[in-house]
Amino acid sequence: MDLGVFGLNAKATIGPRETTRLARRAEELGYRSWWVGEHVVLPSPRVRASPMEATDPILDPLVSLAYVAAVTERLELGTGIVILPQRNPVVLAKQVASLDVLSGGRVLLGVGAGYLEPELTAVGVSLSERGRRTDEYLDAMRALWTQPSPAYRGRYVAFDGVDAHPRPVQVDGPRIVIGGQSPAAYRRAVARGHGWLGVNPTPDELVEQLAALAKAATEVERPARLGRLQINLTMVDPVDGATARRFAQLGVDRLLVYPLPLEDPADVTAFLERHADILG
Repeated sequence: MDLGVFGLNAKATIGPRETTRLARRAEELGYRSWWVGEHVVLPSPRVRASPMEATDPILDPLVSLAYVAAVTERLELGTGIVILPQRNPVVLAKQVASLDVLSGGRVLLGVGAGYLEPELTAVGVSLSERGRRTDEYLDAMRALWTQPSPAYRGRYVAFDGVDAHPRPVQVDGPRIVIGGQSPAAYRRAVARGHGWLGVNPTPDELVEQLAALAKAATEVERPARLGRLQINLTMVDPVDGATARRFAQLGVDRLLVYPLPLEDPADVTAFLERHADILG
């Protein structure tokens, strides 16, 4: 199981000096991946479901990862997650391919359907359409990354007679990681994802989620090109060594620690240093 870090594109970690120092320190400490989240806008005033105050700063994930790519050499660069139905998939495909080229093939594209109605509405997307848009957008982006003559026709996106280069460095496009803990998200992970991203389960809860993923695998077909479904976890709560080892035993591929509350870069550094050997 690899160790990664999540969330350092928000609050006190967003500045260029802080980003450079933290990313390089994470790489020195042996963290294998660096993941960032996304909220284009947030409800103001804050609603119960919102993870942040509307005034809390959070950088665009692709812009942030491009900066991290430039100051590191080995860290995998993950979005955890991009809220896919809020994005134009043709433009996003170009952005992700560009990041993959500039990073030397280090991109892990984590996506989700979203859940904050005010945020979706602000960018002109109906909450009820978000699942179907997510599926179509994934298929459309893969067409642009992999087809000799890209073409796609769906309800929400359609194109032909166009092309987009450069293609991603990674064969078949960047690895896709599907976030979410609903039956639809589990089916999407099986049918379209190289991996699945869960958030803050206990080991017992993860057992139930893995069973739900196994059930989804009986309901939808998994293309052979995707290989084994990788399991990724973002942990909001603190994780001790025993819990980390239990996750490893359950087959988790990447465990992402989250240095909350992100109010002081020095505290974040200390957190990363304390947790660097959590798997030992």
